[in-house]
Amino acid sequence: MTAAETEKKIKALRVVAVLTLDSIEAAVPLADALLEGGIEAIELTLRTPKALDCIRTITKERPAMLVGAGTVLKPLQLEQVIAAGAAFAVSPGMNHAVSDAAAAAGFPYFPGVMTPSDIEAALAKGHRLMKFFPAETAGGIPMLKALAGPYAPAGVSFLPLGGINIENAKAYLDLPTTAAIGGSWLAPPDLIKSGKFDEIRDRATACRNLIVS
Repeated sequence: MTAAETEKKIKALRVVAVLTLDSIEAAVPLADALLEGGIEAIELTLRTPKALDCIRTITKERPAMLVGAGTVLKPLQLEQVIAAGAAFAVSPGMNHAVSDAAAAAGFPYFPGVMTPSDIEAALAKGHRLMKFFPAETAGGIPMLKALAGPYAPAGVSFLPLGGINIENAKAYLDLPTTAAIGGSWLAPPDLIKSGKFDEIRDRATACRNLIVS
């Protein structure tokens, strides 16, 4: 998919589960739990040695899941996630080297932003969908409302992540500039390690119900 097509799909799905996986064996059961709960997009962070293998496994075994890679900090990592089959890449900040490499490869990349200067740097590189991180620490909903004034007319939309949970998710989703929310609470590492995939499915269902309500 092109960057525009990927962005459109993320906006349609509204929720991206943010995961940290260090077990290949857990990859498919986790994907199944999220899919059963109605969550069809994930950002799998490159924070463990098994992350690339997990991306590769989920994209192969569960093609219904839109799989992106998070914490992409270097162009080499971008090459690796493309080779692993990821559909998009995300960074915690506005990473110029990764942005340039993604543009050269024609690969969907969504940089992280927190300030007006970050947003303008991303706009200058042609980005319109940006990860707002860390959302709650960076001012949360009031900050996103303030940023909408100057940047919504430029076509900017946000994927907020950080401090979002089932209690405040709907308020974020209701913002006109929120393309989708990132949810690390859906499948925290402790639930994954203990194999509590039913609970992860239930969390995914509860989140999905917010979207369709």
